[in-house]
Amino acid sequence: MKLGTPLSDTAVRVMLLGAGELGKEVAIELQRLGVEVIAVDRYPNAPAMQVAHRSHVIPMTDPQVLNGVILAEAPHIIVPEIEAIATEVLAQIEAAGLARVVPTARAVQLTMNREGIRRLAAEELGLPTSPYAFAGSSRELMEAAHTIGLPVFVKPVMSSSGKGQSVIDALEDAGNAWAYAQSSGRVETTRVIVEGRIDFDYEITLLTVRSRGVDGQTRTDFCAPIGHRQISGDYVESWQPQAMSEAALATSQDIAGRVTEALGGWGVFGVELFVKGDQVWFSEVSPRPHDTGLVTLATQTMSEFALHARAILGLPVDVSQREVGASAVIYGGMEAVGIAYEGVAEALAVQTADLRLFGKPESFERRRMGVATALGATTDEARSRATEAAGKVRPVRG
Repeated sequence: MKLGTPLSDTAVRVMLLGAGELGKEVAIELQRLGVEVIAVDRYPNAPAMQVAHRSHVIPMTDPQVLNGVILAEAPHIIVPEIEAIATEVLAQIEAAGLARVVPTARAVQLTMNREGIRRLAAEELGLPTSPYAFAGSSRELMEAAHTIGLPVFVKPVMSSSGKGQSVIDALEDAGNAWAYAQSSGRVETTRVIVEGRIDFDYEITLLTVRSRGVDGQTRTDFCAPIGHRQISGDYVESWQPQAMSEAALATSQDIAGRVTEALGGWGVFGVELFVKGDQVWFSEVSPRPHDTGLVTLATQTMSEFALHARAILGLPVDVSQREVGASAVIYGGMEAVGIAYEGVAEALAVQTADLRLFGKPESFERRRMGVATALGATTDEARSRATEAAGKVRPVRG
């Protein structure tokens, strides 16, 4: 692929479907390579829209509207960033040869739905996973929880960042878990996945990069494993590297390589895995940069966003890690529009610390509004510095 000049006849046009903080970093990396970026989301002034050449606000689950925007903009490459997309439109666009969907339309359809990707991983590829079942009603959820054994985790088949997720410790809680999942999923759906608990030591994100090698063939590379801590399914801090045995790392790479090969295409995949000793279980995969991978802004020669931009354009990648580092989330802490931030100078005074304030137009109590990163001689030192820096940033009403 030749790279041209934005806003000209030679431009390579990339459309981001989902314009959040991850998309914003991808947009910045694409612009550095002279790519024309179109950002699309369901609300105005989303982070990536603030750095894109053009933007559109549409209901992305509406097939007719989504198809209309794609045809009007005629992008060469379409990059989905969220789950709430009319994926059947992407399949049609790809089949007609109108644009390349990253990584592929099939991969997007499978990974946007927990049922599709779990069946692929566990039933087709035979990868180890937690015990699971799918439920289409509160009664089915209760029956699945009884069969699997308490406690169980309940997640909408289409959601992200912990939305709609809950834990059932008693069967009488099934009704509340069902109602919460239905109210919090990314799209209207009547199915949830019910997962049994695995006794694991830690979980990792293994960023897996599929790209065009110098021989023209697709190659797979792995970043250093990223450890992370979650609360209610939403990451609050991450660090790189996560210490693990050589056997566990080799198994993790094998699992990640198999599932991403089955999905196909080029780009970054965030493969989530549970680890206990040398044992590894597949959890989920995102066909795009992962929120826990924000730490790579500080740690790697190329961040996950630079890797994604290069890979989807067919350019060489470098997954090497330069530093030990960590990231910590900055929450909004309130419901307000156009908030401001105090304590930025104090945060940046923390040794090796850096910040990304995402520019989201509206704040919620638990909405991720920014992230602090920091380096250290050890992951513990880096985590301490990142947490300290994040804690000094104080969202306030404008």
